[in-house]
Amino acid sequence: MLIIDDLFLRKRVPEHAADDLLDIILNRYSKRKSTLITSNRPVEDWGKLLRDNAASSAILDRLLHRGHLLKFEGKSYRLKEAAVRLAIGKKKE
Repeated sequence: MLIIDDLFLRKRVPEHAADDLLDIILNRYSKRKSTLITSNRPVEDWGKLLRDNAASSAILDRLLHRGHLLKFEGKSYRLKEAAVRLAIGKKKE
């Protein structure tokens, strides 16, 4: 299984990222290998982020054909935990 965690974490991706990611996904799709991608960016933005709508469409087509899209909404658990730690710290003072 290939896991790509936090895809598009950075605002700018390398110039050839769309081609490289497409090559990886096409290869894995044809061999029916498992791929897991996490991202905090909606799939609707992938074309803009990769600067290549055609490649983005092909990538998503292969990923979603045999895959599952899980969408989570809500506040970041990291921010929630930080707020709890701050509240506990204030109580101790």
